[in-house]
Amino acid sequence: MQQTSDVFRQIIKLLEENKVEYDLIVHQPVYTSQDAARIRDTNIHQGAKAIIFTADQKPILIVVPGDYRIDTKKFKKEYQIRDLQMMKPEEIKELTGLEIGAIPPFGNVMGLPMYVDQELLKNDWISFNAGAHTQSVKMKARDFIHLAKPHATGNFNVPDSPTA
Repeated sequence: MQQTSDVFRQIIKLLEENKVEYDLIVHQPVYTSQDAARIRDTNIHQGAKAIIFTADQKPILIVVPGDYRIDTKKFKKEYQIRDLQMMKPEEIKELTGLEIGAIPPFGNVMGLPMYVDQELLKNDWISFNAGAHTQSVKMKARDFIHLAKPHATGNFNVPDSPTA
């Protein structure tokens, strides 16, 4: 798929042009945050889970740690959004050329405003799928925030389970 490799190349180019330390991990396909953490040998909390929504009819990217989910009521209140809907897989594919689970947390690479939950930035290192279910990048959170240029960072998460 051409789009996937384009997104991947853009991310790697951004990392290399800025001389950012990163690890590229090529692995078997993963489709959940738990499987990704296991195969990357990282903590699930380090995983940057990127989800595309429409916020008042405009696509946005929201990023939270892998063991958290987005509290949509909190998000809507924090950013004064009336209508927040998760995009359907076919809409995401049409918009980005990517599949759910392969979306990287780089809204700027895909032309999407991005919102990052502060909890993710408490990690020294984060990891994420880089445009495919078989390619992950691990990098320092401070480098990520500098290069990804989120629209805003906030507190709009809720643990995925009572034990998270």
